[in-house]
Amino acid sequence: MREISFNDYNLSDEITRALAVLKYETPTEVQHEVIPRAMKKQDLVVKSQTGSGKTASFGIPICEMMEWEEKKPQTLILTPTRELAVQVREDITNIGRFKRIKAMAVYGKEPFTKQKEELKQKTHVVVGTPGRVMDHIERETLNLDKIKYLVIDEADEMLNMGFIKKVEAIIKQLPSNRITMVFSATLPKDVESLCHRYMESPTNIEIAETGITTNTTEHRLIEVKEQEKITLLKDVTVVENPDSCMIFCRTKEHVDTIFAELEEANYSCERLHGGLEQEDRFAVMDGFKTGNFRYLVATDVAARGIDIDNVTLVINYDVPMEKESYVHRTGRTGRAGNKGKAITFATPNEGKYRRAIERYIGFEIPTKEAPSKQEVASGQYAFDEKISGRRVVKNNKTARINQDITKLHFSGGKKKKIRALDFVGTITNIPGVTADDIGIITIQDNFSYVDILNGKGSLVLQAMEKTPIKGKKLKVSTAIK
Repeated sequence: MREISFNDYNLSDEITRALAVLKYETPTEVQHEVIPRAMKKQDLVVKSQTGSGKTASFGIPICEMMEWEEKKPQTLILTPTRELAVQVREDITNIGRFKRIKAMAVYGKEPFTKQKEELKQKTHVVVGTPGRVMDHIERETLNLDKIKYLVIDEADEMLNMGFIKKVEAIIKQLPSNRITMVFSATLPKDVESLCHRYMESPTNIEIAETGITTNTTEHRLIEVKEQEKITLLKDVTVVENPDSCMIFCRTKEHVDTIFAELEEANYSCERLHGGLEQEDRFAVMDGFKTGNFRYLVATDVAARGIDIDNVTLVINYDVPMEKESYVHRTGRTGRAGNKGKAITFATPNEGKYRRAIERYIGFEIPTKEAPSKQEVASGQYAFDEKISGRRVVKNNKTARINQDITKLHFSGGKKKKIRALDFVGTITNIPGVTADDIGIITIQDNFSYVDILNGKGSLVLQAMEKTPIKGKKLKVSTAIK
């Protein structure tokens, strides 16, 4: 049987080119089921677990269907957490990069006015948490007139976090002739009834939960007393010597304790939990993606919204109390066809959580012995050698798609009556530069950003240093990321 490829979906050249750069080669099962139906503008309810490629399953058709000329938002994507909002915004931006699709994220704990200003720009896709999206709707800073597509991502988590009422309130404000797609790892009754109330005879797509039992992730459990966990953690990391590892804990106090212990032992590590400032959380996420450190100690806040293809080991330092959390945590490894390993530390009094997880995932997690002193001693040299070196990230999608893109900063904007067309007209007059080499243009009151594609940044920068725009001489420089 012939293997399905993205070419089968008749996507535009710009989207096809982005998928090639991002190394999306063969659609995953959820992508294969969702993309053609989304392109036919069907309402969808999709039950698919984390790590199955669902962001691209709605991101690809949405980028394909956006009308570039339209200034008002055409798609609204709701996510339960800020981290996931940022991750989805990044994925949409990457997929729509050559079509110049502008996606922005709105969430709490970030200045409202900054988001308000950005929403005045041409924006195709808005990704946000329900609370902040509702704020923008109430203050009339988010225009919903042209919304044609609504995506509710991680709907079950919205329910867990008590957002479902806000989600309903948002839906009631949207144009009724829109397409709605709901994605959820599980489908609780409340989520199902929400779908029936606000969707037009949706198509149900259920992707079998193969991810838990796939041969890409090996699941193991080590029985241990609470007071011996730290020693076990150090022994396991020495023997496994992972390229990249996430250590999950139940509480932020545990995260802080373990982080301090590992830092003391010279591990290249960081921590992530809800008690940190939002800016710090994003910085940690980015640092982990770009390979600045090898070990990330985290609460479940990071079990969703981290999309890194080469986490080789997940350690459940504490058995998760919610069976679904086990799926989300272990779904961080064995992604994108890579091999992964998930090791859970279980204390004698965690039996009921463990049994609930095993019933949920449909198999018993095989137990293994703690590493012996001999195994630790023989692995120590290789471990010490690796721990001192920087982690090499083989597959940072965003870095790859931005490789040939230069963001230029111009010292003029709306107040000088400069529009996007003025930039396009001037830049395309440079010999060797066409409209296809110009990416997203963002115009603020006193400055503007223009993305130059295809490695032509330095050529445009040089030419624009002495070329006026609309008769005005503007300072131009490479934007500081």
